[in-house]
Amino acid sequence: MALDGCGIVCKYILVIFNLIFAVVGFAFLGLGLWLRFSNNTRGIFGIDELNSSAFVIGVTVLIALGSVMLIVVMFGDYGACNEKRCALQVFSALLAILAGAEIVVGVLAYSRRYEVGVNMAEFYSSMYVLYVKNGGDPGIGVSLTFVHRMLHCCGVTGISLVELAKQTCPEPDGFLERIVMPSCPDVIANVFDSKAPLVMGIFLGTGALLITALVCTIILLQQIKKINRDITAYYSTVY
Repeated sequence: MALDGCGIVCKYILVIFNLIFAVVGFAFLGLGLWLRFSNNTRGIFGIDELNSSAFVIGVTVLIALGSVMLIVVMFGDYGACNEKRCALQVFSALLAILAGAEIVVGVLAYSRRYEVGVNMAEFYSSMYVLYVKNGGDPGIGVSLTFVHRMLHCCGVTGISLVELAKQTCPEPDGFLERIVMPSCPDVIANVFDSKAPLVMGIFLGTGALLITALVCTIILLQQIKKINRDITAYYSTVY
């Protein structure tokens, strides 16, 4: 006996979901570990006065979030590919926790968006200082390039003639941007306030994606349970 059409669709949805989740989890964990143990940055974590800084907290969150995501993927992929009820039950519980946490964090980030923006700007400034101080650390450079292109900003000054990290900045759109672009700390500090509905939508959209995966997991669990029950009934009848 096998899964019906709905069960097969849910199974492949979970496989694709876990693949995307794994890529993002590896990215978060890899970046966090690089920033934690790189020769250019690990000394920061040995200074007690900096334990509460936005940089240390941000790196810790990256490592923790990446690790949790990979644990979720491990249970999800094993359960979906091998149709194991126990693994899927653990996966569904973890998804429910993550979905709830995602929505709560989104609401808190929206209600305290100015404070969140300031802390994110501080985290960016710490990475920028480390990049410049260490002569262009490649790991930090990739992170800065991603932020600059996503927000279309350039360093802490935005002025191409004096900007020390201009090689990580995006291509200017016009003549004026060849001279000056928006400063990233200002853009980051204001993005949570000026684009609060968009930020809230991202959190809620991610939560909805987790809930969709949770629904597919529940459907798959029900079908596996039904198949096992039918198999048990068949053998009971035969023997």
